[in-house]
Amino acid sequence: MKNLQSRGHLLTEQINPASENLDSLSSLEIVDLFNREDAKTLEAIALARIPLAKAIDLINEAMTQGGRLFYVGAGTSGRLGVLDAAECPPTFCTPPELVHGIIAGGAGALVRSSEDLEDRPEDGASAIAHHQIGNLDVVVGITAGGTTPFVHGALAAAQERGAKTVAISCVPLEQVEINADVDIRLLVGAEILAGSTRLKAGTVTKMALNILSTGVMIRQGKVYGNRMVDVAVTNQKLRDRALRIITDLTDLNQPEAENLLQRSGNKVKLALLMHWTDLDSVTGENLLAKHQGNLRAALQEQ
Repeated sequence: MKNLQSRGHLLTEQINPASENLDSLSSLEIVDLFNREDAKTLEAIALARIPLAKAIDLINEAMTQGGRLFYVGAGTSGRLGVLDAAECPPTFCTPPELVHGIIAGGAGALVRSSEDLEDRPEDGASAIAHHQIGNLDVVVGITAGGTTPFVHGALAAAQERGAKTVAISCVPLEQVEINADVDIRLLVGAEILAGSTRLKAGTVTKMALNILSTGVMIRQGKVYGNRMVDVAVTNQKLRDRALRIITDLTDLNQPEAENLLQRSGNKVKLALLMHWTDLDSVTGENLLAKHQGNLRAALQEQ
């Protein structure tokens, strides 16, 4: 890690020539400018496709061995990590302890600015110790400018404990070095509003986290085809989605699907396995467990 004290040279802090007259633009011109600049997020994701895939494989392997995933960041980066972690239980029915979001300043920083706390690497290290991160876990450090001391402290502490690490930043390697097993650079260029990394940098980071968590859950057997068959049936919207998945993938009508879902204990994946194999719920659960929850693998055994 270098150049943490002087940040003016960073790509994320540069002046964008396309928006030099930003305060003179009409509302429509502002929207059009955002649209043109946001297109660069797609290019950045495409250029980072290989490290993104490596990160998916790294996290999947860790989870298969019983490890957990931690996102660590400050400010916008930290909030995005917490958001992605919070979405995993309802989307993929994961236990809440499997994917965590750690933000500098704790829960209060989600709704109130606490960016001054990002300059404390020791706080990042303390967070790693607090969560008892070990050699089965993966820590993803998110820092748009690549220099956040809180994140660097967390990554270093995680490595000392034997955890695997992934870094996500929006600056080129020659500007900031980050010590991590997988180094993901999302180069979207200077922001429309100079230095406001909640814009393109935030957008591309959210895209990357979507890819990482969804990719890992696919590899973990949480998806069948393109359906979220491990969806947690915790409200009416999700119950409707669960029933729709069952009726779409089977020849069952709505009442039949409701009966099947009830017999499975509101577990869509198990309900589908029971329907396609005529297994009872207990035997179906055991078969899924044998295949680490992978429905397709369980079906292939029958």
